[in-house]
Order: sequence, then structure tokens, then C-alpha cells
Amino acid sequence: MSGAQGGWDAVVLAGGRGSRLGGVDKGSIRVAGRTLLDHALDAVRGAARVVVVGPEKDVPGVLWTREEPPGGGPAAGVAAGLRHVRADVVVVLAVDQPGVTSSTVERLLAVGGPAVLVDEDGREQWLAGAWRTGALVAALPDDPRGASMRSVLGPLLPAPVAALPGEARDVDTPADLER
Repeated sequence: MSGAQGGWDAVVLAGGRGSRLGGVDKGSIRVAGRTLLDHALDAVRGAARVVVVGPEKDVPGVLWTREEPPGGGPAAGVAAGLRHVRADVVVVLAVDQPGVTSSTVERLLAVGGPAVLVDEDGREQWLAGAWRTGALVAALPDDPRGASMRSVLGPLLPAPVAALPGEARDVDTPADLER
């Protein structure tokens, strides 16, 4: 799937509360010597425009925004990010998936339609996918606060893209961080 006018854009969700990690800013957590935000930005480095939804940091080349209200959940974050997307195709990625790489993103985009990463157990990883921007905007409820990503994205019938080992792991708890 390639976007018109120079490719695709990316929305990186970095505004979660990190409550199961003691309230830390997930984007600042270090994994393999780099922050989770650095891992996510590297994964979407091919994007024409990168929008990060979360507390602003000193990172060049990134457009920052916040969901309303802050902490409104991932659907609210996607809605906030989409307001700044210009390409016909958008990759949506959560900041807490250090196993997602630019190769993962290339595989999602190669499907040619909506696509979502699927873990080893067959579960969709709704915050690792490639979408037609217009369809994603239309799928969001008028008030996206608290809406489940499954309810928003499932009806778009994305093609499953099998995750490679470790690719779909996320960092939600101290045990996840230890892995």
C-alpha cells in the first residue's frame, strides 16, 4: 500500500499513563540502550510525516500533538494524530512495541490494503497497523475517548500480518520490561 503524494505518514501513540509501570512515561523507558520512543521513530523512519501523540520532547523532525483529554485512550490518540496526517496511507504504532522495526512496517504496507500485525497466538495488535487514512477517519466515533481499538479497526477488515518472534511484544509491566 503506498500513499499518494510521496508515500505514507505515521502516527506514534506515546501518551499512555504507564500505570502498570508505576506511572512512568513509556516513551522514555530504555530498552537495549535506546528509548522506546527512539525504537518507534526508527520503525517509521520512511514516513513522509511523523506525528507523535504524547507529551512533547526535544526530538527534531517530529510533529507533536495531544489527545483531548490527555489520557483519553488510544482511539482518542489516533484521532488527534490523524488531524495532522496528509498522506492517503497512515501507519499507526504504539510507542511500547520495541520489536516493531522498519521491516515490520514495510511488511504491513506491502499488503496493499489495511493490515494489522498479529502475534504468535493469533491476536491482532491493533496498535501496529497500516490503514487508508480516509477509512480510518470515518471509522472513528465522534467521541473516541475510551473506545476500544478493536471496535474501531475491526470493521475495516485488515489483512493479518504474522509477527516474527518477539516483534509483537509490548512493554506494559515490569515483567515485560525484564524480557
